[in-house]
Amino acid sequence: MIKMTALAIAVTFGLFGPAFSGEQYIDKTGFAVSGYDVVSYFDLPQSGIGAPQQSPLPGSAAITASYNGATFAFANEANRDAFIANPSAFVPQYDGHCAYGVAKGGKVPGNPTLWRIVDGKLYLNITKQVVDDWEQDIPGYLQSSDQNWTELEPDAASTAKIPKFTSAAPLQN
Repeated sequence: MIKMTALAIAVTFGLFGPAFSGEQYIDKTGFAVSGYDVVSYFDLPQSGIGAPQQSPLPGSAAITASYNGATFAFANEANRDAFIANPSAFVPQYDGHCAYGVAKGGKVPGNPTLWRIVDGKLYLNITKQVVDDWEQDIPGYLQSSDQNWTELEPDAASTAKIPKFTSAAPLQN
């Protein structure tokens, strides 16, 4: 009952943020978003629907910040500082899980090289086929994702492996 009351207050007043976030997806790198610099996504031009996106910058293990129980790595100190000033502006939605998976009612890893920014928010997907499906109706899938997330979010972060993904750009030292 208390949990439902807190959730109702959060929905009413738009208080979703760190206090209502689940665990950030972290893969074997030990970093959120596989060690990619989340700020760098917002500096890249977006490809059109159906075209692959450019890869974000790899982060450095020496330039990090913590948020939502995870360590994020950055390519430079300016990006880290921008993140620290407003982390919620840069973190991937659904704690780094696949946006399409959340729309379908599951919590699976997001692949950091399969991304899109929609309305100023970063979304990840798990495979190229999923991206193709998701891009057929992004607004509809986001509506489903947002509805499903309130039930999925408290679940533990996925420990599943991202299919056919190995970080093309390991963390810089």
